[in-house]
Amino acid sequence: MENPRPEKVAVVDEVRQRFAESDAALLTEYRGLDVAAMGELRRALRAAGGDYKIYKNTLVRFATRDLGLEIDEMLTGPTAIAFVPRAGEGDPVVVAKALRDFARGHPALVLKGGVLGDRILTEAEARALAEVAPREELLAQLAGLMAAPMQQFAGLLQAVPQKFAYALAALVEAGGPAGAPTGEAEASIDTTEPAGVADATPAPEPATPEVAGDDTTAPAEEAGAHPDDAVAEPATARAEPATEES
Repeated sequence: MENPRPEKVAVVDEVRQRFAESDAALLTEYRGLDVAAMGELRRALRAAGGDYKIYKNTLVRFATRDLGLEIDEMLTGPTAIAFVPRAGEGDPVVVAKALRDFARGHPALVLKGGVLGDRILTEAEARALAEVAPREELLAQLAGLMAAPMQQFAGLLQAVPQKFAYALAALVEAGGPAGAPTGEAEASIDTTEPAGVADATPAPEPATPEVAGDDTTAPAEEAGAHPDDAVAEPATARAEPATEES
């Protein structure tokens, strides 16, 4: 603009700031809507977290060019923009649904396209945005998907002690693990020592013979017998029968 008026410069700055600080901006044509219908639409969009503004197409074109947004084809006819401020609690999907629902009762409202972040949306893409599930619903679905494995894991952890207790109880009732001796079997075990155990007891060592010495002759001396007498006695006894025959 050559020598723009301060009012127009302020509007361009405002439009530029709104686009820069919004998650989305949906462009509509409102030709044919009366004041009452416009008031109703603004209230519906405000409840959805949007802000509905009307600007001159020329000023919007200057503002969006400075931001690198090529939306000139949408800036035809009376244009109103539904902004979804990033700082607010609005959801582009919810705002798109509000526009769709209002257009069902007021065909004069036409959705021309929009901007989602840095992406330019065609008319078809802007309409498809209204068919997407809201953010809260998507987050709830995501939380459900994430919670399902955790619940299954928690159930598994709870089942392990229960199954172990059941198995232990069944084991006790059965009398122990397979192959383990029961009480009756233990009582019937033969406690007799196996053959060979007694034989394995080492025999007492034989007494070491004493060396012949003075002690071996002591008994004979104490009895008063001489060695020579002990030898002569048998000879005398054998000679007696011979005397009787003569």
